[in-house]
Amino acid sequence: MTSETLPSLEIPTPRTLFTRGAVARTLVHKIVAGVPVRLRYPDGSHVGGGGDGAPTLEVVRPASLYRRVEQHPKIGLGEAYMAGDWHAAHGTDLAQALLPFAARMGRLLPKPVLSLRRIVDRALPAGTRNTLVGSRANIEAHYDLSNDLFAAFLDPTMSYSSALFDHSRPLADQDLVEAQHRKIDAILDSAGVTSGSRVLEIGTGWGELALRAAARGADVLSITLSREQQALARERIAAAGLSHRVEVRLQDYREVTGEFDAVVSVEMIEAVGEEYWPTYFSAIDALLAPGGTAVVQAILMGHDRYLATRNSYGWIQKYIFPGGLIPSLDAISEVTGRHTDLRVRGVLAFGGDYAETLRRWRMRFLEAWPQIEGGSFDETFKRMWEFYLAYCEAGFASGYLDVAQVTMRRD
Repeated sequence: MTSETLPSLEIPTPRTLFTRGAVARTLVHKIVAGVPVRLRYPDGSHVGGGGDGAPTLEVVRPASLYRRVEQHPKIGLGEAYMAGDWHAAHGTDLAQALLPFAARMGRLLPKPVLSLRRIVDRALPAGTRNTLVGSRANIEAHYDLSNDLFAAFLDPTMSYSSALFDHSRPLADQDLVEAQHRKIDAILDSAGVTSGSRVLEIGTGWGELALRAAARGADVLSITLSREQQALARERIAAAGLSHRVEVRLQDYREVTGEFDAVVSVEMIEAVGEEYWPTYFSAIDALLAPGGTAVVQAILMGHDRYLATRNSYGWIQKYIFPGGLIPSLDAISEVTGRHTDLRVRGVLAFGGDYAETLRRWRMRFLEAWPQIEGGSFDETFKRMWEFYLAYCEAGFASGYLDVAQVTMRRD
């Protein structure tokens, strides 16, 4: 992602001539009046419900910011951050500034404005459907950016999913490796993975779960659509001397055959797409041996928010995860109940731990930026990823988003 890919605002079009941002500015002022955050303008004036010392957002180019927001209400704010139209003031943490807005999501706008949602919502692009071809392209767009990029901010396990912390101890005393291993072990324990277990992992990541399952004596088939992930996972597995227990294939879940005692999948359902959830869970059901267990770690949102956003196109889908959609627990239960014999038997939720995981990733990303920068990883890319990590952190910290390990067995 480079600055050249951002929509230009220099050449007026009929739409930009008609929408100059006045409506967006009025609505934004109304919203910030009710939250403990301040907006500060170039002339030194400020608006918002926060007093002295409150998180402050610097509006650098007001006209550009509000025109973007007015033209694309669900995408414009993030694009404006990428373009440098606004940023967190010195001494203000971006995620903490976004937190009050995330906590009020669904209540920020007046009801008459919410009733116009269908007018501003944009449909999900047909080109990002998660067909066999589309899924590969969507995964490659994010996960094949660069193994070095992810290694720069992830912990040595290369785990790109929420860690699970021990809340009986101070968080500061726990590193991410320990917390990521706790998360993986919880999945393997729930799935009943022991010596001799036949395990299917849908979504390899960079191989840490497969490594820990193989260390228990399990035989693992791990599948991914990312060539970059497959290559590094194979290297790590070979270095651990476990290649005889783990096979990493470049394969879609719809193409797998066989029978497995356990099927596990960590934060991959978000990339499946609602259209293919029945196919995804039916595949798990078909591949699971009698008496087997499936564990899916999923990012979740409340069912009402899922229903309100399921068909609309947002910033995260445009710039970070094309084809992605976050389910609700109710939606998972409904799909499995209607299309499979699988039933939810246990739910371990730990959304607050994802906020801490994302905070650590963001801090490491910013610290490592001098080593990351170069080529297509320009300042626009940096702002895009900083906004993505902070935006998600605020979502989990506020409770708007959750993450859970969902254990399923046949009825």
